[in-house]
Amino acid sequence: MTTAAVTKAATSFKRPGKKLLVGAVLLAWVAIWIPTHGTHTLGLSPADLTPLHQWLNDVNDTVGANRNSSPVFLHFFNEIRAGIDALVTFLQDLIAQPSFGRPVPVLGWLGVVGLAAYTAWFFAGWKPALLTAAGLIFFGLQGLWQESMDTLALTLAAVAISLAIGIPLGIWAGLSDRFHRLVTPVLDFMQTMPTFVYLAPLTLLFLIGPASATIATLIYAMPPAIRLTAHGIRSVPRSAVEATDSLGATGFQRLRHVLLPLSKRTIVLGVNQTIMAALSMVTIAALIDAPGLGKTVIKALQTLDVGTAFNAGLAIVVMAVVLDRVTTAAGDRRRTGRIPRSALGVVAVICCYLSYTYYWAAEFPDGARIGGAISRTADSVALRLQTELSTATEWIKNAVTYTLLNPLQALLVESPWWLVAAVAVALGALLGGVRAATVTAVCIALLIGTGLWQDSMTTLAMTIVATLLVMVLGVVFGVWMGRSRVADRVFRPALDAGQTMPAFVYLVPFLALFAASRFTAIVAAVVFAAPVAIKIVADGVRGIPAATVEAATAAGSSTWQMITKVQLPMARRSLTLAANQGLIYVLSMVVVGGLVGAGALGYDVVAGFSQGQLYGKGLAAGAAIVLLGIMLDRIARTNPPKGDKS
Repeated sequence: MTTAAVTKAATSFKRPGKKLLVGAVLLAWVAIWIPTHGTHTLGLSPADLTPLHQWLNDVNDTVGANRNSSPVFLHFFNEIRAGIDALVTFLQDLIAQPSFGRPVPVLGWLGVVGLAAYTAWFFAGWKPALLTAAGLIFFGLQGLWQESMDTLALTLAAVAISLAIGIPLGIWAGLSDRFHRLVTPVLDFMQTMPTFVYLAPLTLLFLIGPASATIATLIYAMPPAIRLTAHGIRSVPRSAVEATDSLGATGFQRLRHVLLPLSKRTIVLGVNQTIMAALSMVTIAALIDAPGLGKTVIKALQTLDVGTAFNAGLAIVVMAVVLDRVTTAAGDRRRTGRIPRSALGVVAVICCYLSYTYYWAAEFPDGARIGGAISRTADSVALRLQTELSTATEWIKNAVTYTLLNPLQALLVESPWWLVAAVAVALGALLGGVRAATVTAVCIALLIGTGLWQDSMTTLAMTIVATLLVMVLGVVFGVWMGRSRVADRVFRPALDAGQTMPAFVYLVPFLALFAASRFTAIVAAVVFAAPVAIKIVADGVRGIPAATVEAATAAGSSTWQMITKVQLPMARRSLTLAANQGLIYVLSMVVVGGLVGAGALGYDVVAGFSQGQLYGKGLAAGAAIVLLGIMLDRIARTNPPKGDKS
């Protein structure tokens, strides 16, 4: 062969595409798995501990022994814990717990209803005020008044601290480019971590109890306040700022009279998101002895008491809806006259006085409670569904378990660790580039170091299966909503409502349908994560230029061709983002599913909270969840295609 022919052959060689290379890696994985499965799997029985777990147990014991003598704890951590405990206790004494020698709180149910309704009316209007009053009375009717007030007190404490810190930081980030660049990666990290991982390290420093729960909640809830406050300030029209500067305004005057008023709606949205995140986290923080509705749900889930879990879950849903509607409406407040405001204020004061003075206005009447009836009805419906739909639910569960979950779990758990590591790094390099491959390699090495390799692979298998199902729903419903405004108007309110629900709520109905199993955690994770994926895909499809769609239509494209050849390829960035967000949401929920039989890392974390000898193992499981989250996040952030600058 001549030199020219060799050169021509070399130039005509076409580099394999990314999809082909990914397929080759997966095929090679299966081919190597067949002769090597069951070897080098780094198994660890539930009762065994690694040296790392024992060392963490020793650290916990040492910290506990020196908590009241070490200067670091005496003058820093213990002071923080005492301050937050005092705030939470004050709020509980005010609305939830018997206090100051009284058999009831300072404000009884009538006072809380009157004061909360007046506050909602003052900031949001009369409709949210009526909703607030109805929601609070419903807690009493359910027989969950004290639990609801404990949850509300913890949420208010966490939100108050989050806003007190978050809004000033958000203002700083909105005014300073340097600080904005510095804080953005930290916020990304805080928001991508599953909720469980905040709990374990904090119990080491602040013990199990309301203080750790409040700190975990404010860490989880603070990022929206910072991010949206900064976004609001940065979105103020430049012309308004320049006009203010031309009048000689100082920096403080510009902030007070221009930036903050013009960014008010966005800041209120940040307050709304902070409150919803806090409520979600407060219920999960019941795992570390946070009082309130979350504790009731956890006890019911652990005993498979569907009726009680449903009743408490319903109260969480009602509280989420009330808080969401009030804070959302506060952004569009319409001022009313002074006389009605004063009159309603007087009514609220009278309600507070009555609830402080008279027992009937302090303790919710026992005879009016319907919580038992709700629980019995939920139990009856659950039993009926389990009986009448058992064939269908078993078929669905077995279909997903035997066709997707078991094969994938066997591939991950029974593969040698070095094979999984090689495949993960290769996929990271192909999908995310060198940086993603490096991060993946580091995460794999640290996962091995936690001693929980098999549990991590089991959690990873459930996460991948749930994410695949989420993306199927995301593409089907997202494309439908993106192409049809009628479908968008029908589905979007339900998706918005679904995103406001705390994670625990999703476990209850599926526990009734599918009993305690891995599949229950998976289907709950799918429902939890699907709304965000569907909305992202829908927005991506709708964002395609109309001229492109019209050109494809004029060329004679069918509906199927339009979707597969035009809309989905052009919405590739949205699909990638949907997969990324779906992964994070699914991982968070799959871990929570450890409460209903999902096992693996979620169970390790829960066991670590409840059994002292497993504390170190639970802490290592929390770290493993973080590592899985980072690894999946980096791999899912695939490189954009060449030429895609959108």
